[in-house]
Parts: sequence; structure tokens; C-alpha cells
Amino acid sequence: MPKSLPYREQEKIENTQRLRELLKELPPYVRDFFRAKEQSTSDKSRLSYAYDLRIFFRFLLENNPALKEKNISDISISDLSDLSAGDFEEYSEYLKAYSGPESRHVTNSRLGISRKMSCLRSFFDYLCKRELLERNPVRLVDMPKIKEKSIIQLDPDEVAQLLDYMDDLGKELTGLKLAHYNKQKARDIAIITLFLGTGIRVSELVGLNMDDVDFKNDGIRISRKGGNEMIVYFGEEVENALMDYLEQTRNHITALPGHEDALFLSNRRRRISVDAVEILVKKYCSAVSLKHITPHKLRSTYGTALYRETQDIYLVADVLGHSDVNTTKRHYAAIKDSHRRSVRNKVKLRESMNDSVN
Repeated sequence: MPKSLPYREQEKIENTQRLRELLKELPPYVRDFFRAKEQSTSDKSRLSYAYDLRIFFRFLLENNPALKEKNISDISISDLSDLSAGDFEEYSEYLKAYSGPESRHVTNSRLGISRKMSCLRSFFDYLCKRELLERNPVRLVDMPKIKEKSIIQLDPDEVAQLLDYMDDLGKELTGLKLAHYNKQKARDIAIITLFLGTGIRVSELVGLNMDDVDFKNDGIRISRKGGNEMIVYFGEEVENALMDYLEQTRNHITALPGHEDALFLSNRRRRISVDAVEILVKKYCSAVSLKHITPHKLRSTYGTALYRETQDIYLVADVLGHSDVNTTKRHYAAIKDSHRRSVRNKVKLRESMNDSVN
């Protein structure tokens, strides 16, 4: 039987196929835009751009009287040249809430609107660069102001409570719930511990294969954004959790064809999905914290702990796989507040009564 493709390679193929299907619906000149983007963007980014552009072209058909009788693929460059900044301001407003496929209600935060408008700006920049348009009216539209968000993460005591809770939950369960818990306990603890002990992304975790784990060197091989491979090292707690999972659970499961290499499996013996991991994290974390904790928040928990211990922002950026250290600085600048608080009582404005007596 031929060896299955690595998870990331399979994902690239699937994303490429989805992109091709989307491009069939869009005007021909859009395909040229994606060819130009291929060398500078990931397959995930291009697929996201395609969905965003489809939303925009559907908006034009629904809201522009001159285009109502056309199909999306028939919208011409000339039609786009007739659009004004006001049309794009209307589109930005539309993105706040609209009806998607199957009359599904869709909303976007400021960040979501900003991302979709940035996609349009890039697309119209390309058309201008290729001299298909003389101007880019999207450049005249103000982008939504994005507020800096504080980092949401688990405090050290919450991390300990989470792991203790996962260890002891079986004492509170009976029947089918207990059987299900015992079946997945080692896997779930390994997943949570891996997030907290390495800071890897959820996409990187679900893509792990069994041979990506190297216990001899205490590391896991992962595929970062852009396809770069990297070894991320782990400590004793992660090692113990992974070994327990392999010995107690994974080595005793026969995965379905095409999923034989996957490290983490679902109940259906397939490679576990991103959605399943997100649900798993939410289930356990909501029991010990009122915060909305996601896999990315567990990644932030690790990054904060690593910076607190090392005070090395460049190391944190490298381990987390940030291509720009400024991204890391923005995310973890709040950690410095603990150092600022340490100056309390260092400077005295007046001597205390005891000092005066002495």
C-alpha cells in the first residue's frame, strides 16, 4: 500500500482544488491575480482571498442595479472602473451583517471587515499595476480602526487546575460518560499539555504524524506557516503525556486508511480535525476558567510563560514561529507590566515616621 501524503501536503492539494472551483465562478481576470499571488502567499491565504472576493462580487450583483442581470463571471473590468469610493464604503457597511449561502446570517467584526477590505485593496492594486484600471478607489476608503486587545490566557494557577481537573474528572463520572472519558483521557491530556508545553498552533498539532515525535532528542517536527519545517523541543511533562497517550491509547488503535500515520485520532479513527480540538479545549478550559480559552490562547499562555522565564523576546519569536519579532513584541508587550510594577516603593517621596524617629 503506498504511503499516505504528509498532512500538510494533502491540505495544500485540497486547498488548491477548492481554489480552482471558486475561480470557475469568478471573472477570468481574477485568476491572473491569484497566479501573481502564488509566490508570495500560502495556499490558505489564497483560498481565504478567493472567498472574500466572491463575497464582494456577490455584493455587486445584489446591490448594483447596472449589474443585476449579469453572472459573477461576466462582471468586466469596465464594470469595476465605474465603481467609486462610495461603493466600497457601502460594501464595508454591508460586511457588518449580511445573508450568506442558504440564507445564513453572517456578521463580521472590525477585524474581519478590515481583512476583507485589505483583500480588495490588494486586488485593485494588482489591476492598477497591470494597467487594467487607472485608479484604486479602495485606497480612498478609511479602514476600520482595530483596537489592541489584551492577551487572554490562563494564569499559572489555572494551568495547574486545568491539568488536575483532567486527571481527576473520572471520579465524578459514571456509565457511558466515564467510559468515554477513560477512552480519550490520555489523548486529551497529551493535546492540552502539548499546547501548554510547546506553544504550537492548532493546525500544526493536527498535522503531527507519529514519526514526527523524537523522544531521543525531546522534540517534535512541525510544518510552520509557509511550509518550513522546524523542530520544537519539549520538557518532561510533555514527554510523559505523549508517552502515556502512545502506550495507553494510540498504539492500540488501527486507524482508517489514509490516517495511519496521524498522531492524534478522532473517535472515528481519522486524523483529528481543528474543529474537534477547539471543542475539546473549550470543554476542559471552561470548567476551570471563565475566560474564553481557545488553542491560540493556550499558545499565548506558553509564550507568556516562556518570556517570563527567559526575558528573551527573540527566543519567544523563534519558538512560536513568528517571522517578524515585532509581532511577538506587540503580543507580549503587556508582560512588561509586571516589571513596571516592580518599581513600586522603590522611590520614596517622604520618609516614614519610623525613619524620622531613627
